Amino acid sequence: MKNKVSIVLVGISGYGSVYVRNSLDESEIAYIVGVVDINPKHSNYYEQLLEKNIPIYDTLEAFYQNYNADLAIISTPIHLHKQQSCHAMLNGSNVLCEKPATGNPKEVGEMMKVRDQTGKFLAIGYNWSFTESVQQLKQDVLDGLFGKPKRMKSIVLWPRNEEYYARTGWAGKKYSSNNEMIFDSIANNATAHFLHHMFYLLGSSIDSSCLLKDVTAELYRTNDIETFDTCAIKMNTTEDVEIYYYASHTVLENKSPQYEIEFENATISYNPNNNHNEIVASFTNGDKKVYKDPQQNTLAKLNVCIDAVANQHKDILCGVEAASTHVSCIQAIHESLENATVFSEVLVNYEEAEKLWWVDGLEQQLQACYTKWRLPSDEGIEWAERGKTVRLLES
Repeated sequence: MKNKVSIVLVGISGYGSVYVRNSLDESEIAYIVGVVDINPKHSNYYEQLLEKNIPIYDTLEAFYQNYNADLAIISTPIHLHKQQSCHAMLNGSNVLCEKPATGNPKEVGEMMKVRDQTGKFLAIGYNWSFTESVQQLKQDVLDGLFGKPKRMKSIVLWPRNEEYYARTGWAGKKYSSNNEMIFDSIANNATAHFLHHMFYLLGSSIDSSCLLKDVTAELYRTNDIETFDTCAIKMNTTEDVEIYYYASHTVLENKSPQYEIEFENATISYNPNNNHNEIVASFTNGDKKVYKDPQQNTLAKLNVCIDAVANQHKDILCGVEAASTHVSCIQAIHESLENATVFSEVLVNYEEAEKLWWVDGLEQQLQACYTKWRLPSDEGIEWAERGKTVRLLES
C-alpha cells in the first residue's frame, strides 16, 4: 500500500456530514487534506475541522490552487455533480460522487470522457452496489444461478416532513437558478439507491446496469414542491424484464426498502420490515441461499474507493456507466408525466408535532399495488393518474 490517501470533502453538511464524521478520526489509510463548502459553519463538525487545522475553502477551484488530493468526495446539490467531478479529475483526483451522477442525461457522456482522458476513476455512491453481499448476489445472477429474470419490484415508504424540503434551496426543484437540471425527487434523491439497485442487479456485466425499453409513471405530491413526493412506476428492460417501483414521503409510518425478483428457477426477496434482514434466494426445488443485509454497511463505497486509490486499481464496481440507467430513467419519468398530480385536500392530513403531510390510506394502497404487481391506475384508485409510456430503446 502507498502512503495515506488524501481526501478533499466537497460539501460537509447534509449527507456530507457522514463522510466528515467517518474521516475525522485518525486513520492509518486516509486523512482529510481539505474541505470545500460555501457555508461551512452550518456543519456540525465545523469546530472540529478548525481544531484539526483542516483547510476550508468556498470553491473547489480555490482548494486546487493550494492543495492536491488523491480522492475527492462530492456531496453537493445534484446540479453541481458533473462540473465538480470533472474539475476534480482534471486536477488529478479520483472521485466518489454521491448519487445521482447528474440530473442531466447529456452530461453523462462528458463525465465518461473526462474520466477516460484523465485516467482517474469516477464512482457514484449508490450504497448497496459496493457491498460484498450485493456483489455476490450480482455475480450469481450473471452466472445464471437463478435462470433468466422475469420481473422485479421494490417499495420504500419513508416519511419526510416540511423541514426536509426547506433544508436547501434546491430540494424538490426541477431546475437551478441557472437553469441547470436538478429534478430532485423521492426517486432521484432519498430512495434513488433502491431504484438503481434493481437496474444494477440486471446489468450484463459486474460494472453495468440494464437498459430500459420504456417507462410509465404515476407521480403525486402533497408538499409544495415542483417535482413529486410519491410515485408508482412501471418499466420494461430491453430484455423484457418487467420492473415496478413504489415510493412515498407522505405516509405516517416508516417502512424500510423491500424488493422481490422472480427468476426462472428462484425468487429473491428482501424485507427487513418482517425481521428478515438478509437477502434470501428461494429456489423452486426448495433450496435457499442467503446473503447478508446490504443496509448494514452503507459506507462500503468509501472503503472501496480508498482501497482503489491506495492499491492503485480501479475496481470500484459502480461507476458512471452503472449509474447512467437511473439518470435516463428520471428523465423518462418526467416525460411520462410533466407535472405531478396533487392529492385532494380531502385525503391530506397534517401532523403538527412532526410537521408532516400524509395521505389517508396511501400506505395501504401502495402496499396492495406492490403485492399485486400493479399501478394505482390499474386498480382504479380514485386519485390515480397514469402518465404516457415513454420509449427509450427497442429490444
